[in-house]
Amino acid sequence: MIKDMIDKQILELKKLWLNKRQLLFQVLNLAMIVFSALMIWKGFMFMTKSESPVVVVLSGSMEPAFQRGDILFLNNSVEKVGVGDIVVFKIKDRDIPIVHRILKVHTKPDGETIQALTKGDNNRVDDRGLYAPGQLWLEREDILGKAVGTLRYVGMVTIALNDYPVLKFVLVGMMGLFVLTSKEG
Repeated sequence: MIKDMIDKQILELKKLWLNKRQLLFQVLNLAMIVFSALMIWKGFMFMTKSESPVVVVLSGSMEPAFQRGDILFLNNSVEKVGVGDIVVFKIKDRDIPIVHRILKVHTKPDGETIQALTKGDNNRVDDRGLYAPGQLWLEREDILGKAVGTLRYVGMVTIALNDYPVLKFVLVGMMGLFVLTSKEG
């Protein structure tokens, strides 16, 4: 059954290669799908004022509130964050953002600037050991957003694709192949 499906896809690709107009149409169709996804992502970035409006929880440091593989939706349009808020922040010179709860907040005398101390619910100590050398508090600009929603375990797909990069290329290749060989109407 799978062999028949693969043979059918190869036959469709050969037909597509011979029909240049249809090939161009299918390539443009694939490009439209990719660019639509990018526009949706950029729209979410604009609405939430966050460079990363959706993140996947990668560790168990926030259990039981969030499990590894949960997807979090962030909003950074709210200026004020307070004790108990779950935020995603990025440390200088580190690629992966961290999801933790705000433990303490200090408001500077100007009333605008805040400094926050965070801690994972499942960790014994605060995050000062994770911060950049010499940094004792997070500044507001370090925070990517406040968690406003979650999808349980859906992010396990992302974790699997990052753990096994070959799987990512196989899946993306298969999706591209199906888009190219599918017929409209």
